[in-house]
Amino acid sequence: MTQPADITHTPYSLPDVTTWHDRFLQWLERLYASPKLYQWSLSNPLTRWIPRRRTQKLFDLMSGFVYSQVLLGCVRLDLFKILQQAPADLKQISHRVGVPEAVLQRLLLSAVSLGLLEFRSQARYGLGPLGVPLAIHPGIGAMIEHNHLLYGDMQDPLGFLKNAWQGGMAEYWPYAHDDQAADRAAQDKFSRYSDLMAASQGFVVQEILSSYAFDEHRCVLDVGAGKGRFASELAKHAPHLSLQLFDLPPVLALAKAHVNAQGLLDRMRLSPGSFLHDPLPQGADLVTLVRVAHDHPDEVVKLLLKKIHAALPVGGVLLLAEPMAQTQSGAQDGYTQSDAYFHFYLLAMGAGRLRTPEELMRLMQEAGFAQIERVPNTMPIHAQILLGRKRQCLP
Repeated sequence: MTQPADITHTPYSLPDVTTWHDRFLQWLERLYASPKLYQWSLSNPLTRWIPRRRTQKLFDLMSGFVYSQVLLGCVRLDLFKILQQAPADLKQISHRVGVPEAVLQRLLLSAVSLGLLEFRSQARYGLGPLGVPLAIHPGIGAMIEHNHLLYGDMQDPLGFLKNAWQGGMAEYWPYAHDDQAADRAAQDKFSRYSDLMAASQGFVVQEILSSYAFDEHRCVLDVGAGKGRFASELAKHAPHLSLQLFDLPPVLALAKAHVNAQGLLDRMRLSPGSFLHDPLPQGADLVTLVRVAHDHPDEVVKLLLKKIHAALPVGGVLLLAEPMAQTQSGAQDGYTQSDAYFHFYLLAMGAGRLRTPEELMRLMQEAGFAQIERVPNTMPIHAQILLGRKRQCLP
């Protein structure tokens, strides 16, 4: 590892002193390790679901790489788009994709077992419940293809931990570990990751637009705007708004072409720059920070939040939206497994990390924001949303 990493807050840690909860967990560990209890649990119709479920979960963890490669294989063969047009049998699919029937059948049967495909009449295959989103949302397929870089970096997990930020994922995101990337990186690198960000941002955009009312605002500054996907959708959603886009110059060159193609350029002001080195443009009463903070270490996030606070007028609002580490309430909803993915993705990418909402709220408070709150949204696995307001009077 070539640079220090921020230490992540662990929301589930207990006090250092031994408590009754610790003793209870240790007692449970001994029970789990008991062969007699295991056999009794299997023999009892009321309890056998417990060891079965635990065994299935362990098997899924062991088999996860195979599952991801089945998914990648289906994406690369464009199976979801093919079967969206019409169900097809093995011979028809083999002819379309150019893969021999005997080996293709293994892929199709595996996809059925994962819920990606399902059996139809006349020995045909059709889309399963998990395959439908992959057929209609191209951003999901783009991320699945992109994850191949992460899996390559993590083939040796211990080697990866000792040499994070040295693999294909780090090279893909030059700005994450090079604050001079705008001057040194080739234009095609910015185009590549900007395209991916735009393609994969749809779900996050919909979470924001469906969860927050923009009626009180007149001008929005989107920091880290990328190709302008969020700004474009917001402009259509709230026609009364004017928008400012701030990002690195090579990125905003792509954004200009994107928003111009949608006929929205007259409502947007493009302000190229780096939030590491340049002040943010003023004039907006709402600043949006969408999937930006988790790309950067704490010191950079603190600097950025202070610059946002300085750019806002009195009473102005910051809206921060990105995937966040799940707290205990998230654990009850079954979302905590996604944390493992984001922890390692951001480690491989560069200098960022996954933060809890409480960590981000504390950083916002340190930057001067008040009335900090969480905005409820329906799919926190895509993103969670925080709001902070610049004080209207001295504290």
